[in-house]
Amino acid sequence: MTTHELIPTLRPLLAAEASAAAHGSGTDPGDLEQAVWLRLLERMDVADPPADPATWLRAAVASEARLTRRTEEREVAYATDPADDTERGPEQRALRADRERTLHAAVRRLPGRCPGLMAALLSPKDLTYREIAGQLGMSQGSLGPERSRCLGCLRRMLAAEVAAPEPRGRER
Repeated sequence: MTTHELIPTLRPLLAAEASAAAHGSGTDPGDLEQAVWLRLLERMDVADPPADPATWLRAAVASEARLTRRTEEREVAYATDPADDTERGPEQRALRADRERTLHAAVRRLPGRCPGLMAALLSPKDLTYREIAGQLGMSQGSLGPERSRCLGCLRRMLAAEVAAPEPRGRER
């Protein structure tokens, strides 16, 4: 049987099978039909038509429905469509990630206890001064002055790496 004879013959069976399987897999019957037609056409390119087209079609629909179900279980939907997210588009996310990498690399190069202190202050856990002092084995009262020294050192380090603009907007 040729492709031109096979498609009209299988169309009603595929529509019925896809409609029945779609409800269990949580997909659109049209999407399921399209996936099976594509699978059949790909098979026709490399091999002869299936010996028993109806049996092959039922197995293909069941296989595509299982694949769709597994994919649905693993995929997590975005809270908003990334294209609609004007505040945090790909460029902004890339720039922010680059700034964070630069900052964390500079923090690791700080002298003395500064890397540990700054890492604790930048931690997403939002640690309190008491928790940071306990973690670093420092007195809580010395955290403020130490933090101030570390920030000054970090400012000087980053200013040397990222050329600050000259007065009146002229770059060096």
